[in-house]
Amino acid sequence: MTRTAVVIVSYNSAEVLKDCLGSLPRDLAAVVVADNASRDDSVGVAEAAGCRVVRMGRNAGYAAAINAAVATLDLDAVDAVLVLNPDCRLAPGSLPVLASALDRPGCGIAVPKLVNPDGSLQPSLRRAPTVTRALAQAVLGGTLAGRLGGLGELVTDPAAYERPGPAAWATGAAMLVATPLVRAAGPWEESFLLYSEETEYAMRAADLGWSLWYEPEAVFEHIGGESDTSPMLAALIAVNRVRLFRDRTGPVRGAAYFAAVLLGEAVRALRGQHTARAALVALVRPARRLRKLPGG
Repeated sequence: MTRTAVVIVSYNSAEVLKDCLGSLPRDLAAVVVADNASRDDSVGVAEAAGCRVVRMGRNAGYAAAINAAVATLDLDAVDAVLVLNPDCRLAPGSLPVLASALDRPGCGIAVPKLVNPDGSLQPSLRRAPTVTRALAQAVLGGTLAGRLGGLGELVTDPAAYERPGPAAWATGAAMLVATPLVRAAGPWEESFLLYSEETEYAMRAADLGWSLWYEPEAVFEHIGGESDTSPMLAALIAVNRVRLFRDRTGPVRGAAYFAAVLLGEAVRALRGQHTARAALVALVRPARRLRKLPGG
């Protein structure tokens, strides 16, 4: 049996955290909640459930909280670490199924099928970012581009979510990471603050020779959706996407990717999407970019 520890980052998450913790199996090696100075009762909920709590003292960001939580674990006593959003709930029996994916040779990360609270599919798998894919998404939109021969970064074809298989990366709401990879990859990159950390981590894992595997028989409910309605978060996503691509490919390809992302946000802004307008401003006016999270 895989010895699994769970790491959860909370930030004003009390409303959803109780159900998340209640959905976890009882035979876990550890459950650690790293709290980013929540103003609600997130810490109280975690303590009432018997979790180990790491108080960050400020809104330090997602990756920093993950790193602080992982640092409290005895990695010799666990086979894998589940990095989990507090707005997730595990379907019964899903975690052992997900853990079995790590038995595949070279598999370092296993991700589940994500569904919305109404049970509908929540697309979560991603292809490697390229200039062509960013341009296709700008022109065609993410949903259509994702269905046309893999033109988009987001995998949107529902049929693709019915079969297990490898992926470049996936939404970071739930990632089961093998302990050998935890050791080899080291800390999560904290400078992104929020969003793109999971992308960078999965790509760094691939650089080290580890694969990411999608297992549809493991089903996690994920509420999510905040980045679709928050201009601040939408801007952070756009800036981080460009930064990560530039860091990995260099200034020339990075400039082309920037132009493609800029075009996409401009098109969406012209259609009246207020989150796209915020992203557009952040891309063209560096002084307006978020330097730290609220409460950080």
